[in-house]
Amino acid sequence: MDLKIKDVAELLNVSETTIRRWVIEGKIPVYRLNHQYRFSRIEIQNWVLSCKITQEQEGVALFSENPLCLSDFEETEPNSQRDGWQQFSLYRAIHKGGILTQVAGDTKEEVIRGTMKMIAQKLNLDADVLTDLLMDRENLMPTALNNGIAVPHTRDFLLQGPFDIIVVVFPQKPIEYGALDGKPVHTLFFLFASGDKRHLHLLAKLAHLSSNPQALEMLRSRPNRNGVLEYVRDWESKIKQ
Repeated sequence: MDLKIKDVAELLNVSETTIRRWVIEGKIPVYRLNHQYRFSRIEIQNWVLSCKITQEQEGVALFSENPLCLSDFEETEPNSQRDGWQQFSLYRAIHKGGILTQVAGDTKEEVIRGTMKMIAQKLNLDADVLTDLLMDRENLMPTALNNGIAVPHTRDFLLQGPFDIIVVVFPQKPIEYGALDGKPVHTLFFLFASGDKRHLHLLAKLAHLSSNPQALEMLRSRPNRNGVLEYVRDWESKIKQ
């Protein structure tokens, strides 16, 4: 579905002026239709997934060396921090979704299908339908980040309800996933959000988390539910301190 400037500004929690500036600077994927700027929802998702988070003094809307990387969605305005990233809680979503360990499978499809069989009932959805939706997204473009992390999610499906759900999956063995760095995936974050804005912000947080050496070390150790939740809670609370 085509998005206009005002739609993307709302999704990313920035001003329309910021979006126009990013367009002019070539920092966001865009095309023109009838002499107006338009954005592809799936390209915006892929753009967020490719983020490398950097920290700079003014702390907002910053980009890494990749010119198509968003590193934060907050505006430099008073009181924006609480309304920005801290509003979209990884901790709550993982607490709601849970942790699965030793999920069997030699391929991404086998791991995805096996995971859906375990969690579809919790979502009140059909496991095969969810698998097809997730694989449709993977066939469009793999959802692997670098460093052994993947974030399987669907193109358009949103949860009906007030909660976001992230299920953390540790497969029995790392699996090939089509990651840009060529590394097999050892941790998967299955993301099911309740709104487009929440979906994009949680994607960005997971991209941020996957670039953190301490977080990667924690995930490679395959911690239990409490270990993951305690780490994410502490990490998330420090993002904007």
